[in-house]
Amino acid sequence: MATQPSRKCKKGEAIALPCMALLLGFMVWSAPVLAQASTDTSAPPIDSGLDFDSVKPVPLFTTGMGFIVPFEGGQPHLGPLISPVILAPLGSKWLIESRDTFESDLATPPGSNAFRGTVEKEVDYLQLDYIASPYATITVGRFLTPFGIYNERLYPIWIRDLQSDPLILPLGVGPSNAGTGAMVRGGFSLNPKVTLNYATYFSTLVTNETLSSARMAGMRAGIFLPGPRLEIGGSYQRLLQDDRSNSFGFHFAWQLPPVPLDIRAEYARTSQGSGYWLESAYRLTQVPVHRDFMSRIQLVGRMQEYYTGTDLDQAILPLNTKMFEFGLNYYLHDDLRFVSSFGRQFAQDDNENVWTIGLTYRFVLPMGHGEMH
Repeated sequence: MATQPSRKCKKGEAIALPCMALLLGFMVWSAPVLAQASTDTSAPPIDSGLDFDSVKPVPLFTTGMGFIVPFEGGQPHLGPLISPVILAPLGSKWLIESRDTFESDLATPPGSNAFRGTVEKEVDYLQLDYIASPYATITVGRFLTPFGIYNERLYPIWIRDLQSDPLILPLGVGPSNAGTGAMVRGGFSLNPKVTLNYATYFSTLVTNETLSSARMAGMRAGIFLPGPRLEIGGSYQRLLQDDRSNSFGFHFAWQLPPVPLDIRAEYARTSQGSGYWLESAYRLTQVPVHRDFMSRIQLVGRMQEYYTGTDLDQAILPLNTKMFEFGLNYYLHDDLRFVSSFGRQFAQDDNENVWTIGLTYRFVLPMGHGEMH
């Protein structure tokens, strides 16, 4: 069983290939126009003496789009996706934020040459934030489960460097990668060279297909060193239903200051299974020849393993699985990117190659008049 760009499978309405062609055409046509709007250089420079209380916040609308085509065992799947995000400030202390996802996994049924599939709809998060202090923000509603770092920081297709999900992604984040309840998060400096960030949360059980979540409580904490740009942290979660099991996780992220290299890793252990992923991404901005072309290229590699847990009925994969992937991404613009990768999955009597190609795009538009800082 190979990974795909999405693991959410829900019932919906049948869609056809013209919808995907329209999405792809919009991504290419609108990139120069919206990219110019989102990178406006006419804004005034940052003033170190700025009184942020006097800055009027404005709503922000952003949308990520993608057209991802994985080939699993030689079988192509077409994956169009649109994910709108809305940020609506209410004064200087309150913020409403939401992200929805509309996607599909289209394949050819046996005996047919036509791609068919369904629209899958998901409310990724819909939350109200209150900035209680510089060190704490209180959130209520539906939020991304802060277990590890991939789910919150790297999941959107316009951010992730490889389009396939890590094998261990479902561990610790619940049935839909989100919780419904309350969360407190923030950070503060322990000293000029060390910063602590934290998140603690409680989620209740919701059985609605679009808003599903589990009853659970947990926390995540990390130590960030600004000098070497290094973060190390851990996660803990207690499931308050079913087998009432505990989940543990560790994460690592390092952006090397001398070179454009990102190194990230996660480990998770639950009753469903355990495993790790280790990923590195290098942007060829330091190659001394053909700088304009080479600086747009990013090389990515990932190694990962999954081991079945004690609860085989709830295991996310039926067998111990290993997988490696290599990717090459080309940035046509900061917001428009061609992505490609090759991977090989190893499991008992189930070894296969996984190829992926696609386009990802994101634009940002302010929905009002205000200053940019």
